[in-house]
Amino acid sequence: MLAKFEVTNFKNFDKPLTLDLTKTNAYEFNKDCVTKGIVNKALIYGHNGIGKSNLGFAIFDLIKHLTDKNSSSFEYSNYFNASNGCSIAKFEYTFKFSENTVYYKYGKTDSESLVYEKIYINDKEYASIDRQVNTIASINAEGAENLKRDIGESKISIVTYIKKNSVLEENADNNCFFQFISFVNSMLFFRSLEQNNYIGLQQGKGQIGADIIENGNINNFEKFLNNAGVKCKLKAIEGNERQIIAFDFNGKLIPFYDVASQGTRSLALFYYWYQRLRENSTVTFLFVDEFDAFYHHSLSALIVKMLRKINAQVIITTHNTSIMTNDLLRPDCYFLINEEGIRSLANRTVKDLREAHNIEKMYKAGAFSG
Repeated sequence: MLAKFEVTNFKNFDKPLTLDLTKTNAYEFNKDCVTKGIVNKALIYGHNGIGKSNLGFAIFDLIKHLTDKNSSSFEYSNYFNASNGCSIAKFEYTFKFSENTVYYKYGKTDSESLVYEKIYINDKEYASIDRQVNTIASINAEGAENLKRDIGESKISIVTYIKKNSVLEENADNNCFFQFISFVNSMLFFRSLEQNNYIGLQQGKGQIGADIIENGNINNFEKFLNNAGVKCKLKAIEGNERQIIAFDFNGKLIPFYDVASQGTRSLALFYYWYQRLRENSTVTFLFVDEFDAFYHHSLSALIVKMLRKINAQVIITTHNTSIMTNDLLRPDCYFLINEEGIRSLANRTVKDLREAHNIEKMYKAGAFSG
């Protein structure tokens, strides 16, 4: 799991911003929201323009150079903080896999150009390179002894270089290295605003309605919509090139997207991704941006409950304070981001928060402004 992340000089993050998911409390409720001392289900609050979306883009920056997954280049066009004079954006990640720790840091001059990289496994340097000094890499992975250390003008990540060009020996550090690579390759960012924007893992076939039909989930999708308050009957009908979903109004069939509201379309998008977020999903880390922009509060709560059931580590951004409740998560799983940084509710007050507390009411009264 992702345990800690820090970013500097990327988009609106001038100074270092640190998201620490290990500062948890010993709450006796909603224990499944924390795994081995790391938050695995989190909601992030913050006003418009403060950086909730940019935090997701920052976390997913490594998708570009460590994987062949979708990296949504448009979102990385304005790369640096406008007021920071430094020409390097800096990223630091700490991952925990069972008892093992991976610390990975790097700097870039744009979304594709790595300046330096360092990866440590269990506090030991596994590999590093600093192109500001030379093109010689330091590689300490067992099984990579014969790898050429001078990688020349190549922009390849040192992590990718080792992965693609060596047969590593079977040992704890190398196994942890591959766990790290596998985790990153299965990360997913998506947002439900206007269109289907995503970064990272893609397992669908592109067309939302057709994908639901081809996965045999149209009846389940109908049940999902009804549970969400959209009372309807659905049916698959022939479209121009393939089958599409239609509303069945007492025998009159109308294509789904001809009459679906923005909120219902947003639900269809969520369901499209949720198909691949169930128990057999390979998704390891999920970041959902503004997930409930078109939902009423009871529907937002339903979606959070659904996401709590998946195996992936989940971070959600929202403005909806009605779901800031101990009935859904717990105070160390709700985070506030502002000009001072990002911290959980539990770490923004000296008060001993308890399950019975109305944390939304406390939030509105300014109890977590410190």
